Amino acid sequence: MLASSIGRIVALCTRRAWGVVLLFALLTGGSLYLTAQKLGVTTNTDEMFASSLPWKQRNAELTRLFPQNDDLMVAIIKADLPEQGRETARALAKILSRDHRNFRSVRLPDDSPFLQNHGLLYLDKPTLASLLDSIVAAQPFLGTLAADPSARGIFSALGLMGDGLSAGEDIPESFTPELRGFAQALTQAADGHPRDLSWQNLLTGPLGDLAGNYQYVLTQPHQDFDSLQPGGEASAAMRRAIDSLPFVRSGNAIGMITGPVQLSDEEFATVAHGMGFGLLTSLVLVACWLVLAVRSVRVIVPILVTLVIGLLLTTGFAAIAVGKLNLISVAFAVLFVGIAVDFAIQFSVRFRGQRLPSGEEMPTAQALAETGRETGHQILVASLATAAGFLAFVPTSFVGVAQLGLIAGIGMLIAFVCTMTLLPALLHLFRARLSRGMPGFASMAGADHFLRHHRKPILAVFAILAVVGVALIPRLTFDADPLHTKNPNTEGMRALHLLEQDPRASPYDGEVIVPNLTIAAERVRQFEALPSVESVMWLGMFVPEDQDQKIAMIRDTATILLPTIVGQEIEPAPDAEALRKSAAQAAAKLGGVLDRTAPDSPLRTIQKALARLSSAPDAQILAANEALTRFLPAQLSELRDVLQPTPVTIGSIPKEIARDYLLPDGRALLKIMPKGRMSDNKVLYRFLDQMQSVDKNVAGTALEVVESARTMVNAFSIAAISALVMIAIILFIALRRLQDMALVLAPLMMSALLTVILIVTVPETLNFANIIALPLLLGVGVSFNIYFVMNWRAGIQKPLTSPTARAVLFSALTTGTAFGSLAASEHPGTASMGRLLLMSLACTLIATLVFIPALLPKRAIDKE
Repeated sequence: MLASSIGRIVALCTRRAWGVVLLFALLTGGSLYLTAQKLGVTTNTDEMFASSLPWKQRNAELTRLFPQNDDLMVAIIKADLPEQGRETARALAKILSRDHRNFRSVRLPDDSPFLQNHGLLYLDKPTLASLLDSIVAAQPFLGTLAADPSARGIFSALGLMGDGLSAGEDIPESFTPELRGFAQALTQAADGHPRDLSWQNLLTGPLGDLAGNYQYVLTQPHQDFDSLQPGGEASAAMRRAIDSLPFVRSGNAIGMITGPVQLSDEEFATVAHGMGFGLLTSLVLVACWLVLAVRSVRVIVPILVTLVIGLLLTTGFAAIAVGKLNLISVAFAVLFVGIAVDFAIQFSVRFRGQRLPSGEEMPTAQALAETGRETGHQILVASLATAAGFLAFVPTSFVGVAQLGLIAGIGMLIAFVCTMTLLPALLHLFRARLSRGMPGFASMAGADHFLRHHRKPILAVFAILAVVGVALIPRLTFDADPLHTKNPNTEGMRALHLLEQDPRASPYDGEVIVPNLTIAAERVRQFEALPSVESVMWLGMFVPEDQDQKIAMIRDTATILLPTIVGQEIEPAPDAEALRKSAAQAAAKLGGVLDRTAPDSPLRTIQKALARLSSAPDAQILAANEALTRFLPAQLSELRDVLQPTPVTIGSIPKEIARDYLLPDGRALLKIMPKGRMSDNKVLYRFLDQMQSVDKNVAGTALEVVESARTMVNAFSIAAISALVMIAIILFIALRRLQDMALVLAPLMMSALLTVILIVTVPETLNFANIIALPLLLGVGVSFNIYFVMNWRAGIQKPLTSPTARAVLFSALTTGTAFGSLAASEHPGTASMGRLLLMSLACTLIATLVFIPALLPKRAIDKE
């Protein structure tokens, strides 16, 4: 009854072909309008999972309480010298702060007067004592520089060392690193290539180590969510600003952009390019395969038109149903082309093979109706089973795949409707002709015979492979880290890899809110005792340990040094001649004592450089003066400040720092930074487990990555079981025999186990992008299996020589072409999706063309 009904529908659409085409044209126009008006894309991976999940709620609460840490775009500045990095970061922040159109907030987290003035208090006591001793030993040198912060002052101070050696004094061994720095800088200046000298490294090196190797500019950009790249304008503005900075233009500094906003924009750009290229490529290559499959332009064009209109109608449905596609559901277009083309190929190949009982060619209209009667119920069952495989994911908490499941599931039903209505109408209008010979593979008769007569050993081989597949299931690995599916060559990812080298800026952290600072101090001790924890960042870390003792040490040094560098009358800036004269005098003083220095002493190099500078041209000596002293006045000023610290209490910490760690109601935030290579999932899981042993309410990125994996695995486990149950019900209703249902499901399970073997052997790691190959395996596999089993029920004696085998083969080739286009994507997640889809498709084809013919009972096949 169902077959006859579908045959009548096909016949009606054939008779009313123009009306059907007009109706679909109107529907397509409406779909295009809905797509343009309502369909958007989000690259926010936070929206991949249901907001009701406990771990999502914890992270959402953190975002609500500390909004300054959300939607960040970060500039990372790396410079040859710390002063160059600091000046570059300050200049960038100043430019971006004026750009209210693109940025709503800009801040320099490490450039705080409070931190700079109290910097010495954060050193441990041995390091502090060593640094203070060096500063005191350099008092005469610093006194000269304070009075004359120019190259003349530097030359004079170096000359004092010659006086000291003449008087029999020794130069402290601790001065050697600084002298080497001067030797290098003066040699470069004498060579005519002066480079800026880092006075921070020379005078207060350990303080620079506290700040790390990079400077950060944190911004919250305005985003245009109607754009495919919401932060694109802000990113472009930041890039222009970075490129305009002096030290960036000179090559002394580089600026890279990263952060959640930048990473999301880059990812979607990569995904969109891959999907767009994949869709276009798949359509072109599908057309090429269709030439071989149906060998008639009058059939190929209707198939392609039906495919495109079905895709547009599915896109219109997506606009109504979801509104915004995510990084997974955006793949529906390529997947629709890959799967829906199977229905059209099955119909068209069977249509081309229609004959009258006498063997004569059948009239086109009659052939179309007969094809609808023969294949319609098969394609309907295949589309329902495929849709069930997708729709099983809709109720899960993995929103990314749930959305894809809804769109693709309904898309399969749309594809069936288009195949049974629009396709026959177009075939009629294009005056498609039947093939002159049978469209099957006559040459495969030998393969049919071989599979029929060697059934038992073939099934034994597949049984062994099934056992191996089951044994390898525990070895499947799942990686839920979203960073591993991003293109590592984008600017944002390259910058992020730099951050991984800085324990304070690791993208994998834990965060927990505790009731007050007293409990926070106890939790910090517990967390820092964990082997996987590098450090804990909290408000209390800004209160230095052993302050009283350190302040006393600093005041002793200040008593000696400050009178030397504070209140000095500054000498007027020297001209070129004064610089040359000072260089000559210093060279002479050092030259007279070189015999008292070691052969490798940096003073020998300094003396030679000074002698050369004493005769340098005006431009060269003035350029040397600028390079040598560019950062000297600022460093002397900072030295005055750090030698006058005040005791630090929680209450004295500035609000701009405290707000990142303390809420108005007294609750405190702890940020737990990891130790080890966190991109290794085992290390990451251990880090989270150990944190949760201290506090079960830990949130943060580490929790998000691990719980994402668990949510995905749970979703796919539940959905896979649900899909199999629904497919089994559909098959039982359609086939009405348990044996026939089992004959469809057995190859499905076999192809799944073969896929497991391939995944482990290649190997291919499962991730949140490529795991959608699993529902597709169910959908494609059940379609192919249904065609063969229903043909077997109809008495087809040689399955591999039938038109169905030809249709299945070319359907697999077209589907593989669509999936293969994804494998060529620059986006690692999309590429891994394409690879896994190809592997699962290959296993499905083996199960369909080899396992099923051997599996079908001999009594049914051997009706010859």
